Amino acid sequence: MPIRRLLVANRSEIAIRVFRAATELGIRTIAIYAEEDKLSLHRFKADEAYLIGRGAHLAKPLGPLEAYLSIAEVIRVAKESGADAIHPGYGFLSESPEFAEACAEAGITFIGPSPETLRALGNKVDARNLAASVNVPVMPATPPLPDEADEIKRLAAEIGYPVMLKASWGGGGRGMRAIENEDQLLDAVFTAKREARAAFGKDEVYLEKLVRRARHVEVQILGDRHGTIVHLFERDCSIQRRNQKVIERAPAPYLSEEQRQAFCQAALRIGHATSYIGAGTVEFLMDAETGKFYFIEVNPRIQVEHTVTEVVTGLDLVKAQIRILDGAAIGRRDSEGNLKSGIPTQDEITLNGHALQCRITTENPENNFIPDYGRITAYRGAMGFGIRVDGGTAYSGAVVTRFYDPMLEKVVAWAATPGEAIARMDRALREYRIRGVATNLTFLEAVL
Repeated sequence: MPIRRLLVANRSEIAIRVFRAATELGIRTIAIYAEEDKLSLHRFKADEAYLIGRGAHLAKPLGPLEAYLSIAEVIRVAKESGADAIHPGYGFLSESPEFAEACAEAGITFIGPSPETLRALGNKVDARNLAASVNVPVMPATPPLPDEADEIKRLAAEIGYPVMLKASWGGGGRGMRAIENEDQLLDAVFTAKREARAAFGKDEVYLEKLVRRARHVEVQILGDRHGTIVHLFERDCSIQRRNQKVIERAPAPYLSEEQRQAFCQAALRIGHATSYIGAGTVEFLMDAETGKFYFIEVNPRIQVEHTVTEVVTGLDLVKAQIRILDGAAIGRRDSEGNLKSGIPTQDEITLNGHALQCRITTENPENNFIPDYGRITAYRGAMGFGIRVDGGTAYSGAVVTRFYDPMLEKVVAWAATPGEAIARMDRALREYRIRGVATNLTFLEAVL
């Protein structure tokens, strides 16, 4: 049976993005919202909306984050609403094999990879081993670190300082630290273990060799249920603050065609090794001095920065996700020549121009980037040729709470050349007027 009713197990900007894609496909949309999120715009953008985390069926109310993370609550609402598919967005439950399994048990299509693929890629150490097995370069690294101080020191010395400390599970830069010498090692490791346990429920961390002048390159892949996997070229995500992406670009303007193909083919090998289904991102570090690159991880979901890939390829990744999980084959056309999945063959996927994305947040640059909260008293966004805005939080009268990520919206600029795209983005940022809460707009302009 084709997908007719789609629930989005997420909130704000990404929920609205999925609703728009589903509506264009003729699919009825279903939102969920926590009590603390009842004024969020995504609740009103769906055809139906259901409160989660409250009710007599619960021993006690769930908190604002607990509600969205509760597999039982999401599945309950999916059944109650008659949803036949669930899109997890990003964050929350998007990388949970347990959630994918719960969907399957309930007879609901999960818009994402199989539970087996999620497990294979969820642990970064296991994913590194998988990459190495298909001849994709990996960074010298330790196994998961034990609790014994002397053994931790020995493992760090084996790969040589400086090193980068990472959590084996999860992402978003949590637990990551650059360590210059042994004096910094133990405090950093045990602090990261506590952070990892709080963020991901597991305190497993490891060390890898630190590349001082690194570029962050990631390749977008899509796989269908019929064994076909394609890439949609690469993005550059090197502009970061505290290991959090700030500005993303597509394509990476510094790559030669030979380098581009090397990245993309490496990503495809990993995709085939995991029988990848849906949208995913294979991430790499590139040494800017030598040009060598190394596998980092796979994010088995749609990403915040998928927009720049859509703009330069002209392909709707979210619609493709939904169609592919509904059984459509990449590159297959109907009798009238229409692509059933919305994704052509690899040879037909091309790049057009350059795009960059800025994440507008309520982080205050003048107060150590501490997130600001409150009511937006006035709002004016950016518009004009070559500008795309993906929003879900920012409008006049909206309330920004302390419970969720401080991102308000994303603005994307497209142009024929990288320089023109930067100039267009600069113009777009200067058009913004947001009052009532502090934002990072001045910081973004300074970075540009």
